[in-house]
Amino acid sequence: MQHLSGIDRARRALESGHRFPAGALPVTVATSWERCRDYGLAPEAQMRDMVIPFTDVHQRRERDSVVRHLALAEMQILYSQIAGSNFVIAFADAEGVVLDTISDPHFADSRAGKAIIPGSIWTEVERGTNALGLAVLEASPVAIYGREHYFSCHSQLSCMAAPILNAEGKIAGLIDASCSSEARQQHTHALVKMAAATVENSLIYQERPDHFIFAFHPRPEYLNTLSSGLIAVSREGEISSINRPGQSLLAGLLAAHGMHFETLFDGKFGSAMENLLCGGIIRIRDRAGSSVFMACRQIGARLHSSNLFRTPMSTEARDIAIVREQIDIGFVCQDATLRHAMVGLENATRLKMPVYLHGETGTGKELMAQHIHALSGRKGEFVALNCGAVPEALFISELFGHERGAFTDARQDGSPGLARLANGGSLFLDEVADIPMASQTALLRFLDSMEVRPVGGKKIHKVDVQILSASNRDLTDMVASRLFRADLLYRLNAYTLKLPALKQRQDFVAIVKRLMDELAPQAAITDAAIELLRKADWPGNIRQLRSTLQRALVRRNMEFIDEESFDDIGISQGLVADVCDDCRGHPLNQHKCREIRSIYRSTGRNISEAARSLGLSRTTVYKHVS
Repeated sequence: MQHLSGIDRARRALESGHRFPAGALPVTVATSWERCRDYGLAPEAQMRDMVIPFTDVHQRRERDSVVRHLALAEMQILYSQIAGSNFVIAFADAEGVVLDTISDPHFADSRAGKAIIPGSIWTEVERGTNALGLAVLEASPVAIYGREHYFSCHSQLSCMAAPILNAEGKIAGLIDASCSSEARQQHTHALVKMAAATVENSLIYQERPDHFIFAFHPRPEYLNTLSSGLIAVSREGEISSINRPGQSLLAGLLAAHGMHFETLFDGKFGSAMENLLCGGIIRIRDRAGSSVFMACRQIGARLHSSNLFRTPMSTEARDIAIVREQIDIGFVCQDATLRHAMVGLENATRLKMPVYLHGETGTGKELMAQHIHALSGRKGEFVALNCGAVPEALFISELFGHERGAFTDARQDGSPGLARLANGGSLFLDEVADIPMASQTALLRFLDSMEVRPVGGKKIHKVDVQILSASNRDLTDMVASRLFRADLLYRLNAYTLKLPALKQRQDFVAIVKRLMDELAPQAAITDAAIELLRKADWPGNIRQLRSTLQRALVRRNMEFIDEESFDDIGISQGLVADVCDDCRGHPLNQHKCREIRSIYRSTGRNISEAARSLGLSRTTVYKHVS
């Protein structure tokens, strides 16, 4: 007889309507399954997406703005710690409604990723057994792995959720991490709990600005960690907040809000305060007889003008090394088309073939040129010349140098010229289409001989340079119009690399995240914001995207970027345009319409395949995409 695992036996009992075998499931999961049965939920049913209108999402974000801002910062750190693990990290409110997500690109494009979106409801009664819904009910961290989910359609998903308690001990929100795997992700579960705990501690500071805040722990070296207890105490000694570690450390005592300091700790409150306010660490016993160390972490704002003793919390989460995406070539290049076009670059540099880069303005031509220089292994300098920024009369002297007094306004000591400065390295001629016709002949001669004679000089200098050039204009058209020499073009474009426009890049999400990492490493950007950016037109390409992100960061005070960050800079207009006429103006319908259109595009505009993926009729899909 085939041996069945506990989860196999439990699933069989669930699907056949029988009692679950004892010990086959964690108690919390078994209890949740029983409740789901009582709700009348069928485990084999296909889930319908429950999503509230965006106007409601906006109102909930405004209501929970303090905890949301703190959570987004921790989500960004959490994302950095587990980046590349195919995860989505979500922040939900106390009712289990997702308000924001940050995810790996692959997960965001998956079916599961499209279900965990702003506005989606993840209560137990709607979604069956799941980590978010169960954490709301249990008011404690929960992990649900694979087939522990009630609905079989979630069997490939593992979810870890931890509630965030406010200063009053009530759920203010939740942080969840979900991945497409049945594996037990204990490490990630621990990180999620630590992220939630960090937000909880921050909320005590935010919501009790007029109180003293003391940290305590049996070991002094743990006072600055998430393991330490935190209590907020009024001037009169009344305790208004105790974090969860504090509750655990005071187990056996009635550690509740409203209790007096002296009911929990030995000694007089005034004496303890006198020692604590000196900035040191005191040793004190609780009423159960246990000895703890205590330090002051905040003097209430109205009690002291400068909060001298308030220090940033140092947590285990900060101690864990943050793994950031490092792209070995120095810039984002995960676009398959571009990577294929770059395959021959190294061989081209070995043969000293001139490389010509063509692409719209802002597509990163100089970054690519620097990469080619690094790829060549040359020990000399990378020297760049913007051909359009040099007056026609000075172009030759700028490139090839000049002797002292060679012409009016010449430098007193002469100049070696950029070509000689690049000897042994690479010479990058940017905006090569702007080279004056008269100078094109001199440049062609140089490319043929690699010899330089400064203006006003007689000595010829032999150089060894890798020639790189770039333009955003079509040089073939310019040749046809007799604005550019054909023989010079053929000399420059021995190896041509076309850089795609930003809106054509398959690695758009990675580009956004890289720019955010450069601009504000600790600031979060939500999936909804990235999706909005992806749908916009970018005539200025990456350069324009960078400035757009900068403006959004300034608007949000460098804390985070969501889709509402672009309301006043013209990006959000593209979102409304990406819906059919019948759905425009109806938030819930717009959300459904955008999802249908997104799936339709991802299937190569195949209506039948999109309909199967969404579980809709072909007629419904056609109505939204036609």
